[in-house]
Amino acid sequence: MRRIQIRRELCDGCMKCTAACAAEYDQTGGQTMEGMDSAEEQSESRISILPDANGHFTPIFCRQCDEPACAQACISGAMAKNPLSGRVTYDADCCAACFMCVLACPFGVLRPDQSTHSVIVKCDLCNRREIPRCVESCPKGALLVIEVNV
Repeated sequence: MRRIQIRRELCDGCMKCTAACAAEYDQTGGQTMEGMDSAEEQSESRISILPDANGHFTPIFCRQCDEPACAQACISGAMAKNPLSGRVTYDADCCAACFMCVLACPFGVLRPDQSTHSVIVKCDLCNRREIPRCVESCPKGALLVIEVNV
């Protein structure tokens, strides 16, 4: 099972991972990462960068939990754990927009989209790519793809 490992000590808060993530989900056709409008649902980043009191930064995104509280709280079955890939998947077509998953997430990473507030924005490890775009774009190597056995 693949996960993204964060090496906090290397993150300088440059936001290249968030721009790359937004660009990966851009459906407007050809905007560059620098031209992304984070208010647009289709170009929202699935990553947040949080600074702490000491000036260190931490990338925050879906942890693909072994026992995801979001999936357990989901009343419609839109949020589920894929037993083969280990990914926590989200099906917007099944979503009831109750946001119980948002409340249940212990990491606070799930959120409604900014434009319609009707779908959940969460990391899916760029399931169409071998290496997630955030990992590819991190100039400091603060994000790594690792294999874990559960």
